[in-house]
Amino acid sequence: MKVTQAVKMAFSAIFSNKMRSFLTMLGIIIGVLSVTLLVGIVQGASDSVTSQLEGLGGNKLTVAVTSSRQSFISASDLKTLENQGGILLTAPSVSGADLAKADGKSSQVSISGVTQNSYSVDGIQLASGRFIEDSDDQGRLNVAVIGDSVATDLYGHTDVIGSRFNMLGRSFTIIGVLEKDGDTAMNSQDSTVYIPLTSAQRLLHQTSITTFNVTATSADTVNQAKKSVENFLDQRIKSTSTDAKDKGYTIFNMGDILTAFNSIMSTMSLLLGGIASISLIVGGIGIMNIMLVSVTERTREIGIRKAIGAKHSDILIQFLIEAVVVSITGGLIGMLLGAVILKILSGVMNMTLQLSPSISALALGFSLAIGVIFGIYPANKAAKLKPIDALRYE
Repeated sequence: MKVTQAVKMAFSAIFSNKMRSFLTMLGIIIGVLSVTLLVGIVQGASDSVTSQLEGLGGNKLTVAVTSSRQSFISASDLKTLENQGGILLTAPSVSGADLAKADGKSSQVSISGVTQNSYSVDGIQLASGRFIEDSDDQGRLNVAVIGDSVATDLYGHTDVIGSRFNMLGRSFTIIGVLEKDGDTAMNSQDSTVYIPLTSAQRLLHQTSITTFNVTATSADTVNQAKKSVENFLDQRIKSTSTDAKDKGYTIFNMGDILTAFNSIMSTMSLLLGGIASISLIVGGIGIMNIMLVSVTERTREIGIRKAIGAKHSDILIQFLIEAVVVSITGGLIGMLLGAVILKILSGVMNMTLQLSPSISALALGFSLAIGVIFGIYPANKAAKLKPIDALRYE
């Protein structure tokens, strides 16, 4: 018997009892739907958080000096670290706070003294104007790049390039406006004012650099860059703590958090996928049960077919194909429902959720395997029936 003929007969048997066939498929549908939904949501959430962490810099190190013992690190010292030992750029900074005033209006701001490198190292985005440049820093110019909220508080709008405001007892000229980030916290970018590092050190009375960021040449050289920074700081920083682990400084590696997070989410994805797969096994047991009933119901049919020349393999293939068709059809329906629900949830949860091709292929392959595994026994039982016994069956 040809396979195409066996497939036609399988569909004929399935459609002859639509409700029973649907209920048989239901276990597979729910199983595949559960797998695709759970894994899709976990992967979507993982991708969303990963993109945010990568935006903060997967190859970025944040360094803070915590020792109370007097030490001195200058911007020129950090400059010597660049382009060696896995380090690409360094971005020193000093910080403070003050009240910015202009035209009788005021705004509480966070002040950050930076160099030109901060623009690329910290991923700063501008809405208009330009960022602090080396010439501004070298000339100790009183220029500033301000956040969206600062511009709105002082002037009522953000078209403020060239305007002046007072802060730290000096008059600053606005050369750039930052993109709005929407964060309402006090330390958000919207409330930040960037000024040249040298100007900030003079006005905030901070001669030594105690915080700076470092970018590695690539994600693969982050550990090398971290080691270079540690060697640099060990020569200059002496800890006052009795704790041997306290070196007087901390190095925060964003890449470590990203790696740990991806590992956790991968484990969670496998766990949830495994739990959801249990329903596929339950669906397989349902298929085997119904196929056994079908064999019993069609005993005389099997006897007649064998009597007119059907081989053992013909009967085996026919019933096995029926089981596989039920399982694969249920798997496809489950995948389509999963894709539709994920699309709806994408808008509700405000994140990108989509059907993973690899998980879809795995779920479909698992459905096929379920159909084969749980269909073999009923098919083999049908194929082993003796024609004379089958024809006598009532």
